[in-house]
Amino acid sequence: MTFASGLDGDIAALRAALTEPWSSGQAEGQINRLKLIKCRWYGRAGLDLLKRRMVLTA
Repeated sequence: MTFASGLDGDIAALRAALTEPWSSGQAEGQINRLKLIKCRWYGRAGLDLLKRRMVLTA
């Protein structure tokens, strides 16, 4: 499946995303942050992820 055919299948969602005045970006960012913290707490974040986080913050 190509990117364009995927967009064609979600045309209603795409149209809403381009025309609605509100965005869920802030909520999605918070959810992603919480998932990352949870991963670290439970030890599922491997050395590669932790190393990448260190490099990106430096």
